[in-house]
Amino acid sequence: MKVQLVSVTPNAEKVIEKAARTCYMSHGKITKCSHKEFIKRLIGAGHLSVLEHALATFSLEGVSRALTHQLVRHRLCSYSQQSQRYVREDNFQWVVPPDIKEDKNLKKEYDECMKYLKDRYSSFLQNSVKAEDARFILPNACCTSIVFSANFRQLRHIIALRGSSKAQWEIRELFIKITELMKKIAPSCFYDFKVDYEKRIVKKDV
Repeated sequence: MKVQLVSVTPNAEKVIEKAARTCYMSHGKITKCSHKEFIKRLIGAGHLSVLEHALATFSLEGVSRALTHQLVRHRLCSYSQQSQRYVREDNFQWVVPPDIKEDKNLKKEYDECMKYLKDRYSSFLQNSVKAEDARFILPNACCTSIVFSANFRQLRHIIALRGSSKAQWEIRELFIKITELMKKIAPSCFYDFKVDYEKRIVKKDV
């Protein structure tokens, strides 16, 4: 899994502070570092709409279609995903779940299954089946690439859901990485999310 932060709103935390202070007409309180505690107080008070003024865009590679099927359910984001209609998947790679990877026999069986599907897919293409039809046999394990954008409020919402112990392992690993990135880029906006590296989850301070 490769996660890249493609872009983020310049001076995101200052943009958020400017928007929020407009609500209270307190622009005179703006200083070089005033946004830090101010944004934390906003989050603590539940005034989250101002976080929507900042946007982050991520590029994901080497993730499964099973992951992206979950990700795109978050409808307030914007997505651009690798097409299986226009991009041939003759040499697709696949994601192996940890429970299978740890068992040598299961791993062998799993890989054989993936190779069989790859061969059948290629056979269909060679027999003049269109890629848009041949793709029907491609597995959820098939690796894909996707770019998605989300405002900071939505990102906080997704991190809380997908970073928890109840989330599926692959998307949880994704949002561990995204949490790490966002805590560096906008620490005041994500200050209350902590990565528990032992349990491989994201915890939120109450």
